[in-house]
Amino acid sequence: MSRVLIIGAGGVGSVVVHKCCQVPEVFSDIMLASRTKAKCDAIAARLPVPIQTARVDADRVDELVALMQDFKPELCINVALPYQDLTIMDACLACGVHYLDTANYEPRNEAKFEYKWQWAYQDRFKEAGLMALLGSGFDPGVTNVFTAWAAKHHFDEIHELDIIDCNAGDHGQPFATNFNPEINIREVTAPARHWEEGNWIETPPLSTAHDFDFPEGIGPRKIYLMYHEELESLTRHFPALKAARFWMTFSDNYLRHLEVLQNVGMTSIEPIEYNGQQIVPLQFLKAVLPDPASLGPLTRGRTCIGCLVKGMKDGREKKYYIYNICDHHKCYEEVGAQAVSYTTGVPAMIGAMLMLTGSWRGTGVFNMEQLAPEPFMEKLNLHGLPWTEVIL
Repeated sequence: MSRVLIIGAGGVGSVVVHKCCQVPEVFSDIMLASRTKAKCDAIAARLPVPIQTARVDADRVDELVALMQDFKPELCINVALPYQDLTIMDACLACGVHYLDTANYEPRNEAKFEYKWQWAYQDRFKEAGLMALLGSGFDPGVTNVFTAWAAKHHFDEIHELDIIDCNAGDHGQPFATNFNPEINIREVTAPARHWEEGNWIETPPLSTAHDFDFPEGIGPRKIYLMYHEELESLTRHFPALKAARFWMTFSDNYLRHLEVLQNVGMTSIEPIEYNGQQIVPLQFLKAVLPDPASLGPLTRGRTCIGCLVKGMKDGREKKYYIYNICDHHKCYEEVGAQAVSYTTGVPAMIGAMLMLTGSWRGTGVFNMEQLAPEPFMEKLNLHGLPWTEVIL
């Protein structure tokens, strides 16, 4: 029986609170907080059990500390913006609260995300006797655990890792992103990076692509090489990796719109002056695009996210694929959100559950692959994200 504070009332936050409410024996008292309390109240009105709601500016440590001191949570689940990871971690340290997030920190003024800022908190969390779990979403998150599971149960040594993310859903909108538009577009337009023979290789964004045949009737789709944060931690914790890559599908329609928006400067994060005030074009674009949380009732189709692993077992080469397929409409029927939010929100709840019940315990800052994969893999099957593994 634990008190948990969830910060962030977007699509993912809505899924997290819905899933926490399904496990009252673990999450006995829940507070949902964000900058706009009305969003929290709207989510709370759709829940089967009562929760508390609050307003908090997650950019302000003093507001976060005041809220934590008042509610006294054991754990804070951060599903706000990646810009706010460090202020929330600071507040957790000040109040003696364990911490969990789904995406690593990136500064507002630079489209660059990496773990160095959060890894630097290792000693402070350890000295405070607290645990910080980074990246407990799907990718990062489940993909990290899939890799740890494969390394532990299927390989003596893994040499190649390809994380492959397919959203085969359709929301019918001319252009929309399935999670926060600002974060999505910053991520997609950044240079690609992959790990090869002990070095990071950088290539222009979306410049490398090939077809991949997805299972269970999804079929062939073009996948594009990108950089994603789990590559940084996985290459650190699995030093035998000779190659590690992240791939994602995009529709031709999405890429055409994105190219036009880039050409006219709407994806820029550099402030410009408009009508006497400074605005960031990408933030303005976010304001006019559909809210990802509104896409739930519109989206049909499935996601498929998994890891293709190559390595050695008993002196022989082995190739292995593990994946999850998630149906957008079924997610909406359960929690009122599409599958991209669902596949991030469910692992956040599971990571929090394992921390609170003691299945995952430690002091300091942890990435998902550093912890025993078995309890997490079991909970995925029980809470809506069943996985399939294939020896190729």
